[in-house]
Amino acid sequence: MKKPSQIRAKKHLSQNFLTDENVINKIIRCFDLKDDDHVVEIGPGYGSMTFPMIEIIGSIDVIELDKDLVKYLNENDDKKSVNVIQADALSFDFSSLKKKRSMRLIGNLPYHISTPILFHLLDFSECFEDFHVMVQKEVADRMVSNHNNKIYGRLSVAIQSRCKASKVFDIKPGAFHPKPKVISSIVKLEPTISLGNEVHSKLDEIIRIAFNQRRKKIRNSLKEVFSPQELSDCGIDPNLRAENLSVEDYIRLSKVRGQAQ
Repeated sequence: MKKPSQIRAKKHLSQNFLTDENVINKIIRCFDLKDDDHVVEIGPGYGSMTFPMIEIIGSIDVIELDKDLVKYLNENDDKKSVNVIQADALSFDFSSLKKKRSMRLIGNLPYHISTPILFHLLDFSECFEDFHVMVQKEVADRMVSNHNNKIYGRLSVAIQSRCKASKVFDIKPGAFHPKPKVISSIVKLEPTISLGNEVHSKLDEIIRIAFNQRRKKIRNSLKEVFSPQELSDCGIDPNLRAENLSVEDYIRLSKVRGQAQ
């Protein structure tokens, strides 16, 4: 049986294993687990957080793509408390795991696909009580950014229209093996009241168009969706750019767009 130190990280899967016990314990404390929590973990690696969490909650569902890690987790699960699902988090149906109460998610998201995974998770926000995700600091800053900021974008609006987002703390490269070239961050997402599928669909359409042409004034970037007068009627200056509109502005536009069709 391989020891964790003998497991080689696979570069094509963007694997960086969390090894610093102080950081691991700090994350678990921030997660504030209760013994009856239903936890789903994405990217457990060799279980550096998985097995300590089991001591608190008794059992856990984990999503892992790497077949070697799936084998390792199963072989080391002495209590048979880890439900290891070999699957791609980018396409996995998280609602299939839901029981009576909402789930909680913790995940070390691969840097190269963290944004697509986040968008996928948002489709299941109603299934979760909260998310604690580890991402590249640059992505974390975008997730929590306010408007009137160059890093504010489509991801910021999509997340903040569905969740209360807060950055918990940063993690230095030395906490991982192999060491990544970037600083990581833990972000907590707490789903809010859903706006409904239709409004979210319109919102996703509007922010995709607006931020694909973020240098343009919205009177031009959104001209196929709203006239300058319609923007003004919504209390929005047509001469602003995508980054100048707040999350509330985009939600208001989405509701108007939904009513118009």
